[in-house]
Amino acid sequence: MALAAATLRRYLLLLAQEHLEFRLPEVTSLLSLYGGQFSSEQEIRVNSPFWILNIPSEEMAKGLMKRTVCAKSIFELWGHGRSEGELYASLKNCPMDKMLPYLQSDSTYKVHIHTFNKTLTQAQKIKKIDALEFLPFKGKVNLKNPEHIFWILEDYGMDPNNVPEEPFHLYFGRWIADGQRELIESYSVKKRHFIGNTSMDACLSFIMANHGRVKPNDVVYDPFVGTGGLLISSAHFGAYVCGTDIDYNTIHGLGKASRKNQKWRGPDENIRANLRQYGLEKYYLDALVSDSSRPIWRKGMLFDAIITDPPYGIREATRRTGSPKETVKSSEKSTENHIFVSSNYHLSDIFFDLLKFAAEYLVMGGRLVYWLPVYRPEYTEDIIPRHPCLKLISNCEQMLSSHTSRRLITMEKVKEFKDQDQNSYQLDAQYMPYRGHNSFREKYFSGVTKRIAKEEKDNQK
Repeated sequence: MALAAATLRRYLLLLAQEHLEFRLPEVTSLLSLYGGQFSSEQEIRVNSPFWILNIPSEEMAKGLMKRTVCAKSIFELWGHGRSEGELYASLKNCPMDKMLPYLQSDSTYKVHIHTFNKTLTQAQKIKKIDALEFLPFKGKVNLKNPEHIFWILEDYGMDPNNVPEEPFHLYFGRWIADGQRELIESYSVKKRHFIGNTSMDACLSFIMANHGRVKPNDVVYDPFVGTGGLLISSAHFGAYVCGTDIDYNTIHGLGKASRKNQKWRGPDENIRANLRQYGLEKYYLDALVSDSSRPIWRKGMLFDAIITDPPYGIREATRRTGSPKETVKSSEKSTENHIFVSSNYHLSDIFFDLLKFAAEYLVMGGRLVYWLPVYRPEYTEDIIPRHPCLKLISNCEQMLSSHTSRRLITMEKVKEFKDQDQNSYQLDAQYMPYRGHNSFREKYFSGVTKRIAKEEKDNQK
C-alpha cells in the first residue's frame, strides 16, 4: 500500500553498530508487518547508526521498537543539520503545533546528549544544552523521572582514528521508545539449559524471527530444529512453534552434553525445557524425529513461517535416511527401532528440498528464512537457490572466515504451489552452479589447513 507523503512523519532511528547488513531488512520487514511501507526522507547511509525514516504514525514507530534488536532508540525528529547553525535554523522552522504539547508549563523534561565516535566533557554538554534556550521550554527540569526526554545526537563519522572537531551531522528530537536490545542478554545461549554445538546466537535468532515477520498466533516450523534455539525467539513473539530433526538423541535430550566439564545431558536438557525456562512452554507444539528430505506432513498450507539453520557439514553432519535396502540391512542388526541408516545429503539437495517444502507448505505471504553457506571466492548472487513460488526478499552476509561466509536468505511465498512446481528447480540454469556447494566442507577446511600451515611456517622463522 503506497503511503502519501503528507501522512508521513519524520523519525530518527539510532541503530546498534553490529550485524550492519541485517538492519535494513529487519526494519523494512517490521514496518510491513505493521502495515507500513519503508520510505526514507534521504538516501539511507547503510553503515551509519543514524537513519531518518518516514513513518505514518507514532504507534507504528513504537510497534517497530517493540520488536527490533538492531535498533537502540527512535525519536520524533524536530530538527537536523550539518552544523550547529543548520540545526538551530531547522528547529526554528519546526511547526509549533508539533512541539507545544511537550513544552507545557505543567510538564517535566530533560535533555540528553549522545555522541557517536567522540566523548564530550560535561562542560561541553552543558554548553550545547544552553544553546537551545531559544526553544519555548516552559516545564520544569527533572533529571530522574521526566515526562518528556529530548535528545541531541551528534555524528562524528565512522573513523575512530580521524575524529573531526565538529560533527558531520546533528539531530534533535523527542524520545519515543527503545528497542529490544536487552533480549540479547536475557536470552543468551550461555544461560540456556539445553544447547548444542551449533545453537544460534540470541541476537541472530531474533533477527531471523523479525525477517520472517513472525507474529502472535502464527505457526512457525524449523525442519532442522536441533536444540530448538530458533523456536524460542518466535515463541517470544507469541507464535506457536514446532520442529523436526533426524537426530533422535537431540530431539529427546539424550546422549553426551555439549557443555565443557559435563559428560551427559541432564533431565532438564530438552527443547520443551528451554521454552519452559523463558515462560514460553504454552507456545510449544512438539518436536518430531523426522527426515527433512521426506516430509511427514499432510498436504496443504500449514505454516506461517519456516525459520531454520540447515547443517553445513562443518560441526553438524548433513544426513538423511538411507535407501530401503540399507534400512532393511540395518534392521537385521539393530534391536532399537529408532536407529536407522543415514546417508550423505548433498548441500544443494538440502536447500532445494527446503525451498520446495516452503513453496508447498507455507501460507500465501508466509516467509522462509534460512542460512546459506558460501565459499566467498566463488560467490555470485546467481547461485542462490530459487523457486517460482518464492520471491527473494533479502540476502545478508555474515563472515565465517576470510574465505567462507553464510548468508541469511529471506523469501516470501507469492504463488500457489502446483504439481508442476514439484521439480521446477531442476530445469533452472542456476541449479547446476549451486552444485558447487556440495564441496563447501572441503573448501572450508582447506582454508583452515592452509592457515595452520602458514602459522607453523611463521613460527619456525
